[in-house]
Amino acid sequence: MFKINILLVMLAMITTPIVVADELSKDGEFLDGIVAIVNEGVVLKSQFKKAMDLIKLQAADQNMQLPPEDVLNEQILERLIISELQMQRARNIGLTEQISDQYLNEAVQQIANQNDVGFEELPALLASDGIDYAEFRQGLREDLTLRELTAIEVMRNIRVSEREIAQCKLDIENNVVVNSDWQLSHILLSIPESATSNSISALEQSATDIYSQLQNNTDFRELAARHSDGSTALEGGSLGWLSGQQVPSIFISVLQNMKAGDITEPFRTSNSLHIVKVDDVRSTVERSEIKQSKIRHILIEPNEIIDDATAKQQLDDALNRIGNGADFGDLAKLLSDDTGSANLGGDLDWQESSNFTPEFKDAADSAEVGVLTGPFRTQFGWHILEVLDRRVYDNTEELKEMNCVGRIRSSKQEEETLLWIQRMRDEAFVDSRI
Repeated sequence: MFKINILLVMLAMITTPIVVADELSKDGEFLDGIVAIVNEGVVLKSQFKKAMDLIKLQAADQNMQLPPEDVLNEQILERLIISELQMQRARNIGLTEQISDQYLNEAVQQIANQNDVGFEELPALLASDGIDYAEFRQGLREDLTLRELTAIEVMRNIRVSEREIAQCKLDIENNVVVNSDWQLSHILLSIPESATSNSISALEQSATDIYSQLQNNTDFRELAARHSDGSTALEGGSLGWLSGQQVPSIFISVLQNMKAGDITEPFRTSNSLHIVKVDDVRSTVERSEIKQSKIRHILIEPNEIIDDATAKQQLDDALNRIGNGADFGDLAKLLSDDTGSANLGGDLDWQESSNFTPEFKDAADSAEVGVLTGPFRTQFGWHILEVLDRRVYDNTEELKEMNCVGRIRSSKQEEETLLWIQRMRDEAFVDSRI
């Protein structure tokens, strides 16, 4: 079987019908049918069957026990309904038109790289597993659309406070969790916004019952597939490998003294109950150093008045003036078309050269400190640059803050996503026919 994690992509391939199927049999009967009406859209029987087949195929491949058929039917139909609602939302805000072919090709290339095959080899590899390449691309386009939609509707609304960052950095300094990579699985029981104290107590009891079954060696994946409200429930709750910096902040305290095979007792956050299993753990190195250069430059952009040759000549003239004693910074303020650095005398501050275009990077990497380059061309125009200094910089603290922001947002993402989905689901018209 094709060994890449494309289940969500494959589900996307079957979640959004363009039109209701109208293919007829020889007897004039419809070959497809509707299992749910979702606002102005539908979920078709063929979509439901494909989703069911994919889930069963993956479960068999991983030797994982699935929930009873009636529970599984409800879970798969609900996943398809949610995907249809999300795609409707994406179409309504014009997001479906923003996934360019270039963006799509880059995603396909990443999948090919992950499987150690060339871009051109991927269609044949997919075909060997019974997957049509055109359908795969369409499914991947829809999956990318849903990721962008989540980023717009959920992630941009998640706020991270300075206090949360400070606490996270303190955890990093005093906590072994961030010095390790973690392979985790997760069971999440969502607490609805309208939940009463009785319903919360019932959920807490459910979590306790699940934990008891886990203590009696019931397969974690089976219980996740049956009970979890998390997005990876039907994948056995697997979160895959996470670096210590990626581990959600809500897991930090419970993972402190855990080792491979350990399972947390149920614990609660504001809108959810959680059980986490450590599938595996490995230690890593914490500190980070990068090479940086302090650079200043002058940019001349060709336009309707200044052609390519004239732009280059202006920089040649600037080099002569600097050689005769003119100040680089004064000329940058006068000549440079880089609005971000011109008023700073062309100063780009300390940077990794990888932040720049390939041509600019090559010029910066090969330049001697204190020696001006000759004019060179990038997509932005003609440049000259000077490397004022180089250093090896310990950016551990910056990485800690960046990773804290990411981890805090990640820890809030699933709960916020579930709330967003619940609101979208509550506001929708859904007529289920199963």
